[in-house]
Amino acid sequence: MESKRIGKQTIKLQNPPCISAFASVGGKMEADGPLAKCFDYLSEDSYFGAKSWESAESAMLKKCFDIAVGKAGISAGVLDYVLTGDLLNQCVGSEFAVKDSGVPLFGLYGACSTMAESLSLAAMIIDGGFADKVCAMTSSHFCSAERQFRLPLSYGGQRSPTAQWTATAAGALILSNEEKGPYVTHITTGKIVDAGVCDSANMGSAMAPAALETILTHLTETGRDPMYYDMIVTGDLGVVGHEILVELAFQNGYDLSPVCYDCGMLIYDREKQDVHAGGSGCGCSASVLAGHLLPKLINGEIKSILFAATGALMSPTTSQQGESILGICHAVSIEAEKC
Repeated sequence: MESKRIGKQTIKLQNPPCISAFASVGGKMEADGPLAKCFDYLSEDSYFGAKSWESAESAMLKKCFDIAVGKAGISAGVLDYVLTGDLLNQCVGSEFAVKDSGVPLFGLYGACSTMAESLSLAAMIIDGGFADKVCAMTSSHFCSAERQFRLPLSYGGQRSPTAQWTATAAGALILSNEEKGPYVTHITTGKIVDAGVCDSANMGSAMAPAALETILTHLTETGRDPMYYDMIVTGDLGVVGHEILVELAFQNGYDLSPVCYDCGMLIYDREKQDVHAGGSGCGCSASVLAGHLLPKLINGEIKSILFAATGALMSPTTSQQGESILGICHAVSIEAEKC
């Protein structure tokens, strides 16, 4: 059988699946940001009608899932799989969101790289002939993340200038084997990179080396130049990690600056909103991809995106034990035409 692998970490899909529908949902902070008009639904209620922050995240993700399925013109029962995860322990946000859907579930954890991870695996499942329709999605909620990883909101602790704001947002994509774009054409799976950063309020610095490793590996193994892509979009390095990535790439002979963007810098206005280094959280890159980037491909504004979502692989326990924050980045090539 002909191999689809074109490098140690990169595959070229033989039958690239299309992204047939997508949806994004956000909260109050996202409604005040520059991408507000890109969301399918924005809630002024941070609880999304639920009784706790964790159940609010589940309600938000379910809302996003329902919108995506509706835009695809299908019922949830048509889906072969749902691939999803979040930042909460045992991915309970995702599990409660889809518990009544009746769709077989793969629960994933890639921290803020989860959207790229779920998208990668969904595309591989369809390309391999194991499914016809798959939903890839993820979410994050500022309040549930703060409670789990840092301090209760009522504590009122001072945030570091390098800290990022966890987005209250969700993104969902429906992939299928239909003959219409945009298509997932290549996938570069990241490796864990330990930059030795232990400060949980400086995740951009911890993740930037992982983004560099995956992006440069993708370019090398595909033989592509950075300018092949209209946009190389990371998520979510924030301004600190973004600057480190661009500088490290330049030191390695690649000028990413003309095409490199970051979801954590796109979703909020850092001058008007108190988000410090920018946005973060699984839902940040997921909602920016579904609400802002994919429409650009659909309307012909751009032809190709390298979506490179990054994750800080950490837990409150490992942080308290003084362990470094491991970084990972998965890159997905999304193109208007099959190649």
